[in-house]
Amino acid sequence: MALMVLMALVGCSTPPPVQKAQRVKVDPLRSLNMEALCKDQAAKRYNTGEQKIDVTAFEQFQGSYEMRGYTFRKEQFVCSFDADGHFLHLSMR
Repeated sequence: MALMVLMALVGCSTPPPVQKAQRVKVDPLRSLNMEALCKDQAAKRYNTGEQKIDVTAFEQFQGSYEMRGYTFRKEQFVCSFDADGHFLHLSMR
């Protein structure tokens, strides 16, 4: 009986393997196209030129991408893309 309890405890004491998020390298051409589309959409939303839009961050999630940026007036926004890089929406922050 003690042997069975000991074996049960040994099985419980081993920590589960650490899972790490998979990072897929984004094609540079795709990310440049996404940035251009984000700048275009932000310029339309904020009624300004694309040259006055700065994209400052690019984040990859499990099934989507986000690009963060701001206008020359320091208005912040986030562009969201699906897993294939298609534009979903622009959120003002």
